[in-house]
Amino acid sequence: MVLEFLFFLSTLYVICFVILYFSEKEGSFFWVGIMLGTGGSGWAVPTGRRDGLVSLASDAESMPGPKDSIDDQIKKFANKGLSIKDLVTLVGHTIGTAGCDTFSDRLYNYNNTNAPDPAIDQGFLPHLQTLCPLSGGDLTRRVALDTNSENNFDNSYYENIRRGRGVLESDSKLWSDPQTQKLAQRFIGASRSHGSTFNKMFARAMVKMSKIELKTGNQGEIRRVCNKIN
Repeated sequence: MVLEFLFFLSTLYVICFVILYFSEKEGSFFWVGIMLGTGGSGWAVPTGRRDGLVSLASDAESMPGPKDSIDDQIKKFANKGLSIKDLVTLVGHTIGTAGCDTFSDRLYNYNNTNAPDPAIDQGFLPHLQTLCPLSGGDLTRRVALDTNSENNFDNSYYENIRRGRGVLESDSKLWSDPQTQKLAQRFIGASRSHGSTFNKMFARAMVKMSKIELKTGNQGEIRRVCNKIN
């Protein structure tokens, strides 16, 4: 299961040891910002969330996949209490990479047509084919999901999908489906207002996502070390 699609966001942006420091102050808020010098803004999130004791690969089966239709993505988000607006905001791959094996079929044999996905911009296709050749290439090679801005937290991803420069098939569908295109359109533009709109909606969606399936009472635990059960 490709983890670039959604929940990688929370692990990328949250500084673990700081959250631990505030974790026992339930009901308080802590300011989380975009880290690693990528730009962007920050948001206040409730502290005190407890960690689970079990991690199963099967639990990830309900996550959106790189080939999912928009209807399937909407359904998966709705099952977690998230809206179409949250979907368009959170799947915007403003930072991150994907392996060639995730999308190489789009470059050479889309839907068993022996041809590339026609939704890919013809000027962008050779770039992807060079990075992920048909034969002899490394299928684990990582490719930027937000071309020319993969290390910046900004709204350029939405301009890329408008131009047919989305790397994943699901990126292309985000623009081609009218249910999501009208929302993605709001984030497009070089003006400060477009970037501000994206930052605000992203912050709201992240806070909303942080409240999914909260553990309460004696469920789970408060970690003393991020990667280790107490």
